[in-house]
This record gives sequence, structure tokens and C-alpha cells, in this order.
Amino acid sequence: MSFITYVISGISLGSVYAIIALGYSMVYGIAKMLNFAHGDVIMVGGFVVYSLTSSMGMPPIVAVVCSMIFCTILGVAIERIAYRPLRNAASSLAVLITAIGISYFLQNIALIIYGSSPKIFSSVITIPPLKLADGALTISGETVVTIAACIVIMVGLTLFINKTKAGQAMLAVSEDRGAASLMGINVNGTIALTFAIGSALAAVAGVLLCSAYPSLSPYTGAMPGIKAFVAAVFGGIGSIPGALIGGILLGLIEALSKAYISFQLSDAIVFAALIVVLLVRPTGILGRQIQEKV
Repeated sequence: MSFITYVISGISLGSVYAIIALGYSMVYGIAKMLNFAHGDVIMVGGFVVYSLTSSMGMPPIVAVVCSMIFCTILGVAIERIAYRPLRNAASSLAVLITAIGISYFLQNIALIIYGSSPKIFSSVITIPPLKLADGALTISGETVVTIAACIVIMVGLTLFINKTKAGQAMLAVSEDRGAASLMGINVNGTIALTFAIGSALAAVAGVLLCSAYPSLSPYTGAMPGIKAFVAAVFGGIGSIPGALIGGILLGLIEALSKAYISFQLSDAIVFAALIVVLLVRPTGILGRQIQEKV
């Protein structure tokens, strides 16, 4: 049963990575930007829930909704203040440096408010563990909710993109921003909506991550954010199914390498796997080659 336990743990961790990776994939696919501050939005979402539940005694579900709203507003503000003025910059390096600056800004604000000591995060998930095989296999409530949330989010987001006018506008902007503008699509509003959705999902991922691993600090989102970016590239950045596949595979590789190879080398193995995949398929598993127009 140990192997099955490790696989389930990997799928659960990979589901969190997949939810975070959606933010990277959506923003890059539509705005052609890499939002490296996305990992710190996860941390902000976790601290909002922590503050509302521990200090104000707010019910967990209400605190999670408030966290999603707060992170949505934060994501839109980041896009409007930091990224929109640089959207047509001559060098993409300016956007990258700005993203790193926003990341450090959010981390330092959290340090000023909460300090550097990790906080104990009380899980917002109260459902009992699921026992299988006459009790030989126990799946925690956090794992069940995380996997279920990932599936629901992926299905809902896919339907939103393919079946709604806003989703079709996103597809149009991702294909050709100039042509979409000529067709009457509000490009600024569409990109802002993309940041809003990605940031709301980051809040959900932050809550799920901190519920499974009950520790929260200003640096909580740093490594998961990087690994989720790896997952997005792994699956094919810009692809929603690719984010799911990349996240699950990354979670499985990390969990199994910790269990059977080395706990200390697990991160190195994850990044080595990315290098191997990109050597074989540079666009990622589900990525597609983009033809440059001249």
C-alpha cells in the first residue's frame, strides 16, 4: 500500500501545482507575459484566510471566498499598474524585471505585517479521511478535496473558455491581439480578466497547499510558484490541459523521488526531468510550435 499512498500524495501535490500553473498558462497564452509574482499571490491568499479565521473568527468557507475576492482585486491591480504600461515594451526583459520586483514587494509587505516566523495554518477542510481496503489505505480529507477541486476547476475553466463570449474573446486575443481589437474586443479588459481568474485560482491553491502542509510564511509561495511554472512548461505553457498534465506528472515525480531516491535531491530530480522533456519536445507535452509572422 505504500506505493499507492505515495502515488495519491503525488497526485494531490500535483493538483495544487496544476491549479497554480493555470495562472501562468493563461497569462502567457493570452498576454504573452510571464507573471513571476504569481507565486506570491498564493502566499497572500493564504495569509488572508489565516488572518480572517484566526483573528476574526470567520467561518473557513467565508474566509476562502474573501481571499479569492482579495486576490482577484490584487491580480487586476498588478496587471493595471505594473504590467499594462510595459505591454508594448521593446524588450520583454522589462516585464520580467518588473515581475520579480512585484514578487519581492509582496514578500516584504508580508514580512512587515507578519514577521519572518512561520505561522501554523489551521486546515479549512473538515471532511473526515477516506478509508479504503478495510482501513489499510487512508486518504486525508485535504487530499480528497484538493484532487476534486482540481478536476472541477479544470472542467469549469475549459467550459468557460470554449462556451462563453469572454472565453472566446480570450482565445481571439491569444491568437492576434491587433485583429481582436479591430473586431471590437476589449483587449485590456480581456487581459485584466485573465489576471483576475488566475489570481483567484492562486488563492484557492494557497489555501489547499497550506491546509495540506500547515505552515505559512512570506516565502510560502516562492518554491511552489517556481515548480508550478515548471509544470506549465512541462505540459506546454499556454495549454490548460497541459497545465493539468504537467502538474500531475511533476507531483508524481516529486513524491516518488522523495520516497524511493532521496528527499534532499527531489527538487533537483524535478528540474532534471524538465530538462529531459524540453530536450525531447521543446514546446512541452501539449505545446504547439508558434509560427512567427514576418
